Amino acid sequence: MPVDSNGVTPRARALSAAIRSIRERSGVSGRELSRRLGLSHGTVSHWETGRRIPTPEDVASLLTAAGVTGSEKKRLVELARHAGEPNWLTVGMPGIPQQLAGAVECERAASAIVEWAPMVVPGLLQTTDYSRAISLASGLPVHETEARVMLRTARREVVTGKNPVHLSVLIGENAVKDKIGEPGVMADQLQHLLELGARDNVVIRVVPARVGWHPGVAGPFVLYDFPDSPPVVHFEHYSSGAFVPDDDDVQAYRHAVDSISRVALTTAATSEFIGKLAEQRERA
Repeated sequence: MPVDSNGVTPRARALSAAIRSIRERSGVSGRELSRRLGLSHGTVSHWETGRRIPTPEDVASLLTAAGVTGSEKKRLVELARHAGEPNWLTVGMPGIPQQLAGAVECERAASAIVEWAPMVVPGLLQTTDYSRAISLASGLPVHETEARVMLRTARREVVTGKNPVHLSVLIGENAVKDKIGEPGVMADQLQHLLELGARDNVVIRVVPARVGWHPGVAGPFVLYDFPDSPPVVHFEHYSSGAFVPDDDDVQAYRHAVDSISRVALTTAATSEFIGKLAEQRERA
C-alpha cells in the first residue's frame, strides 16, 4: 500500500520530483501513463505532487512504462524503498544530485526558510552569472553547469513568484566580499542582493568576520518550515548532504540562528554595507 505523505520526508519530495521529471521527459501524458499502469489518473498525479508515496514495485512499473532502465531505474527504486525514512545522508552523483532535488522540493513546499551561508551567496539569491561562475570553477562539464544554472534560475520562483516563501538569510562577510567570476559578476550579484533585500518576504543580514565564536563557525545549514509537515534541517557540502528532521536537532539549529543573529548587522546596516561594496565593484 502507498504511504500517506502527511509527514512527507525530504527523500519522498525528491522521489516525487524525479517521477514528475521522468514522465515529462518521456513525453507521455499523466493520463496515458496511468492507463499503461492500469491505475487511476489521480494516483499517478498524487505520486508526482508528493501527496502519496508509491511502493518500490509501483516505481519499477512506472519507470518501465516510461522507458527508464539501467542504473537510473535501480537508483529510483532504491529511493522509493526508503522514501518514508526521515534522516537522509546522500552522496553526489552525475547530473543533478538527489540531495539537490530534495532541497528544491523542500523550497517549493516550505512556508519559511532560514539559511546561514558563511562563504557563498545562497542559491536562492544567486544571479545566473554568479551561479555559472561557481559551477565552472568547481570543474563541472559545461552541460552539467548549464543544467545547474537553469535549475538555479527556476528555483528563484519560490522567492519572487506568487505566494513567495519567507526567506531569512544570514550571510558571512566573506561571501559578499569574495571575487567570483569575471569583473562585473560580483557587482551584479551585490546589486541583486540589494533588490531582493527590499522585498517584504526577504530578510538579508551580513555577519561580520572576526566577531568571535558563534554556532555558525561549524558550517552552513538551511532550516525549512512547512505548513503540512515537521521542519527539517539541511546540510550541504561539496559532494554530499544530509536532511535531519529530528526535533532536538531542529531546535538546536533554531538556537544557532538566534545566536548568529545576535552578531549580525541590522537589515539597514546590511543594505548600506552591501551598497558600498557594490559601488567599489562598479569602479574596479
